[in-house]
Amino acid sequence: MKKMTKALKDGSYLAEFLLEKGYEVHGIVRRSSSFNTGRIEHLYKNPQAHIEGNMKLHYGDLTDSTCLVKIINEVKPSEIYNLGAQSHVKISFDLAEYTADVDGVGTLRLLDAIKTCGLINSVKFYQASTSELFGKVQEIPQKETTPFYPRSPYGAAKLYAYWIVVNFREAYNLFAVNGILFNHESPRRGANFVTRKISRSVAKIHLGQLDCFSLGNLDAKRDWGHARDYVEAMWLMLQTDEPEDFVIATGEVHSVREFVEKSFKHIGKTIVWEGKNENEVGRCKETGKIHVTVNHKYYRPTEVDFLQGDSTKARQKLNWKPRVTFDELVREMVDADVELMRNNPNA
Repeated sequence: MKKMTKALKDGSYLAEFLLEKGYEVHGIVRRSSSFNTGRIEHLYKNPQAHIEGNMKLHYGDLTDSTCLVKIINEVKPSEIYNLGAQSHVKISFDLAEYTADVDGVGTLRLLDAIKTCGLINSVKFYQASTSELFGKVQEIPQKETTPFYPRSPYGAAKLYAYWIVVNFREAYNLFAVNGILFNHESPRRGANFVTRKISRSVAKIHLGQLDCFSLGNLDAKRDWGHARDYVEAMWLMLQTDEPEDFVIATGEVHSVREFVEKSFKHIGKTIVWEGKNENEVGRCKETGKIHVTVNHKYYRPTEVDFLQGDSTKARQKLNWKPRVTFDELVREMVDADVELMRNNPNA
C-alpha cells in the first residue's frame, strides 16, 4: 500500500508507524537551503548516504498545485495524510496571508489534485484539523458537535480546510476525514512551541548552559497528549467503513505553569511563583535563582484560554485511547533535551 504524508513532527511518527505496518511511504518536502529532514533521517535505508528504502521523498509545496498533481499522479497513493501547515499560532498573526494560502487553500489544492488525477474513488484522505478551531470555547469539554470559534489566522485557515474536506466528502463521495487533534507534543516538537521551549530551557538550566527564559501566558490551559499516540488515531480513521470526523484528546487539562513546574521537578528543582501578570517570575526554591520571567511579546493578540477535548466517539468507534500520561510526556521531553544539549550545547 502506498501512502503520502506531509509535515515533520507528526509526519515522522506517522512514517515510522506506517513503515512498521508494511506501507510504502511517500513524503513531500519543501526545498530548503539547509537540510530540513532531521526528524526522518533515521528512516532512510542508509541514513548516512540518504539512500531511500520504503520511504521516498518528493520535492513539493502546498502552494504549488502543479507539483501536487504531478506527485499524486506518479505515486497513485491509497492513503493521503495532509499534515502540512504553517502550524505556529502566534506566528500566524504575522504571516496571516501565507498561513491562509498553505493551511486553507493548500488543502483545497490537494483535494483538487486527487480529483484531477481521477483518484476520488480509490484514495482515502486524512486532514489534520485542530483544537484551535474551538478557540473561544462554546462548551466544555469540546467534541465533534461543538460550534467552532477560531481565534487566530491559523484557526481561521484551518476552519476553511475543515469545511472544504467536508464538502469534497459530500459533493464527490471522497473518503475524507478531519482529525480534530488537541495539542500533542514530543521531543520532536519545534523549538519555538511552548512545551519544547520549556523542555529545552530546563535542560540547558540543568546543564548550566542557561540561567533564565521567558514565556507568555502561564495560565493558558491545554489538553496535552503524545504525538506517537495521536498518529495511530489518524491511521485508524482511514480504516473505518464510513468517513467520519473525530476529536482526539486525552480529556485532561494542564496549564503552561504546570508544565514548567513538572519539568523543573524532574531535574530536582522546585519553582515558586512571585509577582503578578507581566511582573511574575519563577524562582528556584533551592537556590533562590530566577529561572522564568513573563514577556508580553509572547502573548497572542486574541488568546485561547482553555481547551479540553472529549474523545468519547473515538474511544467507542475507533477503540482508540491515549497511552502516554502527562507526567510521562514531560519527563520524556526533558530527558531528550538534556541528552541533546549535553551532546551539543548550541542545538
